[in-house]
Amino acid sequence: MAELDPFGAPAGTPGGPALGNGVAGAGEEDPAAAFLAQQESEIAGIENDEAFAILDGGAPGPQPHGEPPGGPDANSRKQEAEWKEKAIKELEEWYARQDEQLQKTKANNRAAEEAFVNDIDESSPGTEWERVARLCDFNPKSSKQAKDVSRMRSVLISLKQAPLVH
Repeated sequence: MAELDPFGAPAGTPGGPALGNGVAGAGEEDPAAAFLAQQESEIAGIENDEAFAILDGGAPGPQPHGEPPGGPDANSRKQEAEWKEKAIKELEEWYARQDEQLQKTKANNRAAEEAFVNDIDESSPGTEWERVARLCDFNPKSSKQAKDVSRMRSVLISLKQAPLVH
């Protein structure tokens, strides 16, 4: 009686299991070898493509995207020129907006610096706590992600209301 594999097919038949020596049946082609052969032929086709001939100094083949060998037609040149003009205008507008924003930022920074310098110069006795209070945020719900500074806030408020006597 012929040997049967666990699925009931005779051993060594095409479509059946491999023979005892690990080689597939004689009429069967190895799928891995077929895949490798297919990949090699595709790679060879890519290497022989006409696009690489241009890089190698050969004659150019057909133009990509279905363009005629003579170059782009008048409509596409006109459209490209319109796009370039539009891009140049948009770029100039963007630079103008950036320049305007930069000038505003510089003016704001100069004003803030001037106010800070004037505030530092005004150092009269008894105004220390007002200056500290302006620098501190006493809003208890200002930031959910910050550390808990409620104790520091309460200490500053108590010192402002009843300063230490020297």
